[in-house]
Amino acid sequence: MVTITPAKKKSTAPAFPKECLKNTRALTSAEIETLKKNRNHSDRSDWSNVLVSKKAFDPDLIYGSAFSGFVILGALRPAKVKYHDLELDCGIYNSNLRDAVTGDDNAIHNVSYLDNYRLGTGVILFNIQEMSCTKHSKFGNGILKQGESEDVRVWISVANENDGRAVLPFESMIPADAYLWSRKRGDKELLKRFVELTEKGNTKKHETFGSVGNETVIKNTTLLKDVKIGECAYIKGAFKLKNITVLSSAQEESQIGEGVEMVNGIMGYGSRVFYQAVAVRFILGRNCQLKYGARLLNSILGDNSTVSCCELLNNLIFPFHEQHHNSSFLIATTVMGQSNIAAGATIGSNHNSRSPDGEIIAGRGFWPGLCSDFKHNSKFASFVLASKGSYQRELNISYPFSLIAAGGENDPIQIMPAYWFMFNMFAIARNNYKFKKRDKRVVKVQHIETDPLAPDTMQQILPALDRLIELTKDYLQDSGFENVLAAKTDAQKLQAAKDFLHQNPNSDFVLQDDLCQKKCGAIILKPVKAYKEYRKIVKYFAARSLMEFCAGHKLKKLSAAAIQKIMAIELYTKWTNAGGQIIPSKKVDELCSKIKSKKIDSWDAVHKFYDKCQESYGDYKARYSIYLLEQLYSRKISDFTKEIFDDIVSDVTVVSDDMYNDSIYSRKKDYDDPFRQMTYGDKEEMIAVLGSLNDNSFLRDLKAQTKEFNERLVSLF
Repeated sequence: MVTITPAKKKSTAPAFPKECLKNTRALTSAEIETLKKNRNHSDRSDWSNVLVSKKAFDPDLIYGSAFSGFVILGALRPAKVKYHDLELDCGIYNSNLRDAVTGDDNAIHNVSYLDNYRLGTGVILFNIQEMSCTKHSKFGNGILKQGESEDVRVWISVANENDGRAVLPFESMIPADAYLWSRKRGDKELLKRFVELTEKGNTKKHETFGSVGNETVIKNTTLLKDVKIGECAYIKGAFKLKNITVLSSAQEESQIGEGVEMVNGIMGYGSRVFYQAVAVRFILGRNCQLKYGARLLNSILGDNSTVSCCELLNNLIFPFHEQHHNSSFLIATTVMGQSNIAAGATIGSNHNSRSPDGEIIAGRGFWPGLCSDFKHNSKFASFVLASKGSYQRELNISYPFSLIAAGGENDPIQIMPAYWFMFNMFAIARNNYKFKKRDKRVVKVQHIETDPLAPDTMQQILPALDRLIELTKDYLQDSGFENVLAAKTDAQKLQAAKDFLHQNPNSDFVLQDDLCQKKCGAIILKPVKAYKEYRKIVKYFAARSLMEFCAGHKLKKLSAAAIQKIMAIELYTKWTNAGGQIIPSKKVDELCSKIKSKKIDSWDAVHKFYDKCQESYGDYKARYSIYLLEQLYSRKISDFTKEIFDDIVSDVTVVSDDMYNDSIYSRKKDYDDPFRQMTYGDKEEMIAVLGSLNDNSFLRDLKAQTKEFNERLVSLF
């Protein structure tokens, strides 16, 4: 309902904000006359509500405008301000300002209503219908003002539709924070402390004002309400921006484009949102793109991610997520980064129980194929590639780097463990290179492990190896294999199965794993080959980590003294992917304990704890690598023989060479395959389009790195 209040004559002086009064003065009589002559108006006949800069003020640069409440104007001098093709005169033209503070050399043209804002230097506002800020705005943060009830607090319901994993957004939130908050749901004391950390620094006073940073440009925009905008941002043609923070800087400029609607959220530095995209209750990380009608609702999107044309509801997504094409749908998931959702994938509506509370958890490198669909609840190990199909039952894929294929509705699925190592080593080699190159963040708060071979994936490989041994034992026992039948204890049977896997590298059979799919189970393909590949890749990771440790500590080889130095480091065997950073799970527990005891009392201190963990990450990996080798060879490293070290060098060299050779082979197919050649008129045209194989910078670098790695490997041991 519209309320009409009769105007009253104002007798008291306006309440100017004291912090904005430096280097300001009142208008002179001559300046007031000029302003009136230029068809300007103030709600005070004496213009006492307007202060101007002592540095420079030209009243002829204000025309057809109205001022109410208090208005403090920055320096105004004859000049033009330009951004791309838009060039405007400095000054205020055909605009209405209320309780506003402008910066030096602003160009404010055709702003129908500007209320309760403070502008930086060199700001352009052009063709804006409404730009206002309430006194109780939170700018997308999950805080409360004085007298407000909990039901107005903004929560983001990540990972689950029923709000059971909801988190409070705040400006500095990174995926690691959201992950801990969304997963530690049983610890009520910790959850309470998370709210307290988020509220810290909130005065709760109703004294909020909107702000626009230096050199920010806003044009042709319908509505901005309760919005805080950083420096050097560019907003053009946006439809509705309400209760949001747009983080932006000269080094990481953020942009919002045509038809965009963003409500209740925080947009990270260097991010871009264009072309009718919608975001409601959200956090966008650094260097993210949301475009072409994408819908991001109740979700957190990690750094360096791109979403186009898709719909994402109730998700927590770690960095380097790619999701394109109009029919992709993602709901109620925790996706742990470096993921790619193919066209037509429906990782969506669950409703297979009496409430919408199902969810999916996918480790790093999740890659569902075209038009795939999955049923909640499901869980995927890291780097699972799902071939096109309808997966109609709940899945628990515990084999990392595997390929899965759907069967019929009542048939087992097929799983090929270690598929990437058998047939896609190029992707393993290129992943780390690719993601580091795509990381355009200037400031990197969220640490991101981009290498597929890291402690989080190694800790998944170990139980996968044990599972293959156990299933092989059952298979051999059912097949009447004498060594297994003769064994008296289960441990002896498992050892016999392990010996069989080692002694029969070319054996080809399939296994049945009933734990991978509800009711129908899974068929495990190439288990012997997978077992061998898993072991080789663990050795490769261990050798490389030890090599990096020795290099970092200026040790020429893995001597007894070097091993002793590594053994003195605390051993962590369980790891957590916290928003993309791999942290020992015990360190996560330590962090939570310190938050509860108030030894850590701010989100900034939480982030410094992450930094400390990252500083020691190389040492942690080296100690874990010794543990991995001891597990593979079932003995202490002090008991390793020359033959064992030779075996390690041999297997690791094979992996290193395979990475390079498979990368060459994979890229060479683009040039040699007649089905790829047929779209080109001749070889010259093909090279002009694809580029020369010899010009590929990744392959050149990989060749040199492989040679250096193999040489260092020999000297290491």
